[in-house]
Amino acid sequence: MPGLSREQWQVSTRRDEAAQTRRASGVFVTGTSTEVGKTVVAAVLARTLAAEGKRVAVFKPAFTGMDEYPGYDEAAALAAVTEARAGLGAGAGGGSAGGTWPAAAGLPDPATLRVAALSPQTDDEIAPYRFDPPMSPHLAAGLAGEEVDPERVMAAARAAADGVDAIVCEGAGGLLVPLSPTWTVRSCAVELGYPLVIVAPPGLGTINHTMLTVESARSVGLKLAAIVLNPWPEDPTPIEADNRETIGQLAGAPVLTLPRLDLADPAAWPELRLS
Repeated sequence: MPGLSREQWQVSTRRDEAAQTRRASGVFVTGTSTEVGKTVVAAVLARTLAAEGKRVAVFKPAFTGMDEYPGYDEAAALAAVTEARAGLGAGAGGGSAGGTWPAAAGLPDPATLRVAALSPQTDDEIAPYRFDPPMSPHLAAGLAGEEVDPERVMAAARAAADGVDAIVCEGAGGLLVPLSPTWTVRSCAVELGYPLVIVAPPGLGTINHTMLTVESARSVGLKLAAIVLNPWPEDPTPIEADNRETIGQLAGAPVLTLPRLDLADPAAWPELRLS
């Protein structure tokens, strides 16, 4: 379409295609910024579904920061999940009877999500693009002599959603972070077509950041499932309590909270359910 960038074209024309091709119910987790706990929230959502006995897949279009995990061993991580699935009676889904849920501490995001979902997916199946330096995906890809291909991402997402009951997708950074020079996380979310969960910190400044993300999402027709304030303190300050109430009123959406988690003990994580 003349005059439109690739991102604008994807947002304006591919929403129906996304709805037609998705194979499972799902959710897309984004954040108001980086380091706000998107992976933690996505993991708890996946863990909640898996503990119900559902077959859960996880997906992340691109992950950066692999060089922060020099000792990571994919084969060992997969083996731990396979053993846990057997012990938990998770041949088809999660389940919570017997067995031990493997630790999710000290793992890169794709592996953390796999543990939470008890998924047999490989790293390639969860995150089709993984780069060493912790930076925006478009920059990390450029430094590696690559460019994130939207078609490859969408094909991987469709494959991940095939044959499962639910899929939990996690973005990179915030909605307007570029995955490639012409394709953003928001464009990816639109194509996937899943309701959005926005993760935000509970403290000062979060009202503005959260509402900017809400407006960015709704401007392209994304449905907002919930906002999660993370990590929620045991004794919230008046500012934090008011932020929760004010964001709920302004956004007209559920505002949930999640306490700080022990990633070494997923079995102790609280449930996180979306209405």
